[in-house]
Amino acid sequence: MFFRAQVRRFLQRVPGKQRLGVYRFLPFFVVLGGTMEWIMIKVRVGQETFYDVYRRKASERQYQRRLEDASETELQQSIK
Repeated sequence: MFFRAQVRRFLQRVPGKQRLGVYRFLPFFVVLGGTMEWIMIKVRVGQETFYDVYRRKASERQYQRRLEDASETELQQSIK
């Protein structure tokens, strides 16, 4: 209960309530999202960034799909 009161008090102290209402938190989340994106692009863990891993996994999935499609067509041709 005490924690909830502290959070409420903190949220009430954020400026712009009269003018922007609930949207006064929007700039904070835009900056947070931009920071996360920057970290995903620029920060390397080991030798890879997030997007390096994403691209590699996407190409692996595409390769697997091609193998499955090729094996399905071979199977269909052998049935005929």
